[in-house]
Amino acid sequence: MILTPEAEIAQFLRRVKYILFALAVGWVVWLLAPILTPFVLALALAWLGDPLVDRIEANGRSRITGVVLVFVAMVLVITAALLILVPMIERQISTLIAAIPQAQQWLMEKGIPWFEQKTGMEIMPWLEPDRLIEWVRSHWEQAGGFAKTFFGYVSRSGFAMVTWVVNILLLPILAFYFLRDWDKLVERVASTIPRNHVGTITKLARESNEVLGAFIRGQFLVMVALGLIYAIGLSLVGLKLGLLIGLIAGLISFIPYLGATTGIVMAVLAALVQAQGFDLKLLILVGVVFTVGQLLESYVLTPRIVGDKIGLHPVAVIFAVMAGGQLFGFLGMLLALPVAAVSNVLLRYAHLRYRESELYAGEKTAIVLDSYIDKPTLIVDAPKGPDLK
Repeated sequence: MILTPEAEIAQFLRRVKYILFALAVGWVVWLLAPILTPFVLALALAWLGDPLVDRIEANGRSRITGVVLVFVAMVLVITAALLILVPMIERQISTLIAAIPQAQQWLMEKGIPWFEQKTGMEIMPWLEPDRLIEWVRSHWEQAGGFAKTFFGYVSRSGFAMVTWVVNILLLPILAFYFLRDWDKLVERVASTIPRNHVGTITKLARESNEVLGAFIRGQFLVMVALGLIYAIGLSLVGLKLGLLIGLIAGLISFIPYLGATTGIVMAVLAALVQAQGFDLKLLILVGVVFTVGQLLESYVLTPRIVGDKIGLHPVAVIFAVMAGGQLFGFLGMLLALPVAAVSNVLLRYAHLRYRESELYAGEKTAIVLDSYIDKPTLIVDAPKGPDLK
């Protein structure tokens, strides 16, 4: 369809208006990032619980009854997980604290000397008490500024702790109201969509919902499964801090290779300290645990649970998490992968539109010659014979 110049200008202005609106929303989110975390988590819980509430409604129950049942089930599951995990993690932390003197002794007597021998760097002289005292004396003014900064950070951390407590108390309240009014929220958002774009936006919304469902539900199950595999495996091979290290590695496994890499480094250090030296058997068993975990994730857990619906390259995942944290802090890291997954859906649609546009195909289709006819012919000079003249 050929547009008049006036129509093209109007279409361009509409696009500029949409872009400015998106930038304004991003700016507001950036300003309100410190207080948006409980709202985002509550929305995620409501989104996860809404299908169950709809099923209960389909069986003849009221919406409020379904909301109460699902909400109580969520609270019971979270409470049970905390009751099981908190005492176990507390024992692991106590074991870690008790091992600090042993780790310090091993580091000073074996770890640092071995590192100095292998690298040629001198570290021990910097750790002598006289040198440390002299360093503090020579940097007294900076130390005073550091102390001021440190106490300021402590006071801010206390305020941040109060904020976290308030957010935790707000989370179930917000989740309950979002879950109760979820269908109304969806209807209000749908009513604001321009009528001539309803079909396209509905299609993209459904695809985004499928991608988010595959990511949030699938990736959460993969994280839990990997945490259990690492924790149980490291505990069985005899690593005292195996439970704590395994859970940490599982929780951060949503970033490709970061969970396994962090877990291996922490497990190797814990094994060296625990054995007070190089215990080849324990190190091999630690390597076996993480190798089995990675094989199960790559060939069993991720293909069966998550599948290929997300379609995000590992580099894109790492960039999304780092960019989200840089722009919006913890909230940005929380939203990074869901936003990246939805953006991937939008980019696929944009690529499809581009392939159908005149910019890609051109105004006229060029004539494609037959491959045999269009092939260049190599002309070889004929051998010269005798002159017949």
